[in-house]
Amino acid sequence: MRKRNGFTLVELLVVIAIIGMLVGLLLPAVQQAREAARQMQCSNNLKQYGLACLNHESNTQGYPSGGWDYFWVGTPQRGLGPDQPGSWFFSILPFIEQDALFHLGETNGIDTMPEQAGIRTRLTTPVGMFTCPSRRTMKVYPTSGKSYKEAGKISEGVKTDYAANFGTKHLNPDDSPGNVKIGSLADGTSKKKSNSWPIPNDTGAISYHSKVTIGEIRDGTSNTYLIGEKYMNPLKYESSSVDTGDNETVYSGACNDNLRGGWYNTATDNTAPMADRPNYERFLFGSCHAGAFGMVMCDGSVQRISYSIDPQNHHYLAHRSDGKAVSMD
Repeated sequence: MRKRNGFTLVELLVVIAIIGMLVGLLLPAVQQAREAARQMQCSNNLKQYGLACLNHESNTQGYPSGGWDYFWVGTPQRGLGPDQPGSWFFSILPFIEQDALFHLGETNGIDTMPEQAGIRTRLTTPVGMFTCPSRRTMKVYPTSGKSYKEAGKISEGVKTDYAANFGTKHLNPDDSPGNVKIGSLADGTSKKKSNSWPIPNDTGAISYHSKVTIGEIRDGTSNTYLIGEKYMNPLKYESSSVDTGDNETVYSGACNDNLRGGWYNTATDNTAPMADRPNYERFLFGSCHAGAFGMVMCDGSVQRISYSIDPQNHHYLAHRSDGKAVSMD
């Protein structure tokens, strides 16, 4: 009798079944390993933000300012500090090896407007550390389509998955100056008028027209939020121009796209962080990671904050000088 070579159909089916079972067992482990790597990269982004802000504080005696309003996107000739209308992201560019981006469009004179073409290039140039790799890729995304002071109207730009801590009061930067010259003349002490600034209600580290020093973090730099991951509706990661917490560029000053807080009133009205979920929009800290979101504290240390943190503790950690005992649980 001739000797048979190869597998029978039954044997082949058994082998395929075994391989399928092994793939089924290994795939979750592979996915978990990939997510762990992405989460590590996200934490490293936060670490770099912390270092940049501390270097900014060392150079200017203050953490970066949050900027003036969403329609200001960064005026390089105005330098750093509360006189800079762009967001805190714009102010840290020189401290994350992006000095060339910072100076795009620069002109002479503090009260002049920058060259529009250079600003538009910056608004559409992706920077890897601005987004969480678990959430979305490094590219431009739809914006509100509004006109920006320094750039004119654009329909898409670079966005971010991170936000600075403005504290425990609602952010409301109404009536910011209409031009840079008015901003220069403002004394920063009066209520809303044509040539002066509203008094900011910030209690955090970075806010509207702010300059917070390390000395003002009286609760301790390791006990005060600096910059964390922001909550988003996952249905709007890619086309989020209708999400009011993610509809402007990363460089837009003083808006909920890059500033979040931790106010607390009652168990049903608070800003406790949460994991991303469909069909729900609020201006919270949070992330797409399971169990916790990342936060760099004012001393530069990175912490994982549980979504189940007591809302009042979350409130205390967002306040730089309330004198309350703090727990991250």
